[in-house]
Amino acid sequence: MPYGSLNLERDGHIAVVTLNRPEKLNAIDRNLHREMMDACAELRDDDGIRVVIFTGAGRGFCSGADLTADRSRPENPSRAERLDEYNWVGRQAQMIYRDLDKPTIAAVNGVAAGAGMGLALACDMRVGCENTRFKTVFIERSLSPDSGLSWFLPRIVGVSRAMDLVYTSRNVDADEAYRLGLLDRMSDAENLLSDAKELARQIAFWPPVAMQMSRRAMHRSLDVDLDDQLRYETHSIVFARRAPHDVAEAAASFRERRPPNFTGE
Repeated sequence: MPYGSLNLERDGHIAVVTLNRPEKLNAIDRNLHREMMDACAELRDDDGIRVVIFTGAGRGFCSGADLTADRSRPENPSRAERLDEYNWVGRQAQMIYRDLDKPTIAAVNGVAAGAGMGLALACDMRVGCENTRFKTVFIERSLSPDSGLSWFLPRIVGVSRAMDLVYTSRNVDADEAYRLGLLDRMSDAENLLSDAKELARQIAFWPPVAMQMSRRAMHRSLDVDLDDQLRYETHSIVFARRAPHDVAEAAASFRERRPPNFTGE
């Protein structure tokens, strides 16, 4: 489907979602918010896509919520908007990123602040460059964190460091972000997207059902005890074996000493 505030491109098994409001540093207004959820729903149901990259047009990844946008309710709100008394739709956005059921990579090409930082942290991995900046920003607006940041940030950098970043709202440059674990890989501005695509191609090479079950298991492990997770691992292995071609191909390619060709079947 066509989009206005973002670009959606497919490159083989990889999709690139580019937030496209560069004049606003890709700040999220109601329209971009809705289009991001629509794009995620479209990609979730596309079996040909195995990895999704999020990035921003221009010199920013995403500067957060657009505070200059019209924040009044529409004349004919959807059910979700009618229920959005406490930014409940923000929860829907974060959960749809998680429920994409495919590996996600943020190519953080510039500032990621507030809700934009939440979007980057919601991705499974983050690639940055010398222009990357993170900033929690909420305290400066007399707000507490939203957009999932209070859940993702302490799990990525630890509780005390997360509190430091929230309490001070200071800028975190690329080098510090890499040291803290906010970034997993470093590139340069010129090659950031191509390096993110190369990482995506490495991930997309592997059997997609096993990859999806691995992703589910890793995310689930954050909220359960060891015994529960061990039981789920058994369930995941059984489910992954429902792709009989890929299971047989993994064994055959190992025996025959050749690269495998995984299809998801």
